[in-house]
Amino acid sequence: MVLADVLLIIDFQNGVCKGATPVNNLTDYIHRINKRIELYRQSEKPIIFIQHNDDELVKGQWNWSIIDEINTKDNDYYVQKTHANSFFKTNLKIILDENNVTSIEICGAQTEFCVDTTIKMAHGLGYKLQMIHGAAATLDNNYMDAETTNSFYENIWNHRFLEFV
Repeated sequence: MVLADVLLIIDFQNGVCKGATPVNNLTDYIHRINKRIELYRQSEKPIIFIQHNDDELVKGQWNWSIIDEINTKDNDYYVQKTHANSFFKTNLKIILDENNVTSIEICGAQTEFCVDTTIKMAHGLGYKLQMIHGAAATLDNNYMDAETTNSFYENIWNHRFLEFV
């Protein structure tokens, strides 16, 4: 399996994943993402954690923190954002440029918001994107359950914005 230049993990924070309604199958997502982190660490490739900041995800508080079960390290990159687009008014593109990144593997939460927006923006910027099936987490909404939502978005992304590996 070919790894991308960098692994980008979006909003896997307590308030997003473990809030009043936790994302569906959280334990499976934790396992899946930690396996990807392990592969990237073994290949000495950079890992970037994106953290959303807003009135509910206040920097430094529990809701804002990356969930404890995710394998983070101090030398990973941490990007703070205030918009669904991980590139909007952040230093993400600078980090990618400094690391000569042309390909990105994306995973994280929440499928229909920050993951989808970041995938489409990164694609528009010319990055080659990849993802493993089931690497974007969400919860049931008023229109679809989480499983249907993920399937719906994976179908949209597949071969249009990214390749599944």
